[in-house]
Amino acid sequence: QVQLVESGGGLVQPGGSLRLSCVASGAIFRFNAMAWYRQSPGKERELVALDKGDSTINYADSVKGRFTISRDNGKNTVILQMNSLKPEDTAVYYCKAWDNYGGTFWGQGTQVTVSS
Repeated sequence: QVQLVESGGGLVQPGGSLRLSCVASGAIFRFNAMAWYRQSPGKERELVALDKGDSTINYADSVKGRFTISRDNGKNTVILQMNSLKPEDTAVYYCKAWDNYGGTFWGQGTQVTVSS
């Protein structure tokens, strides 16, 4: 059974940085695409960063220039480096992965709180 586990969330002051990690277990194949989403209270879950696996990377306009997504394909791991954090970045951050057979997988989420 494939599981995605996020880590690295926490409380940080505005302007600070956090590094989120998502590690997959139980998968014997390489994921096609991997991404980070986030959801704030009362809002819909939104895409933050997407690595399509073909050298194509997309970012939400709100995080461009501040967040960086990277992958370790050999370990089915995806990282989200978040710099210059703002209070509006506060949310639960989720990892998502797609395989080559139409399957999708979600992690359980990790809380990021940006506050002074």
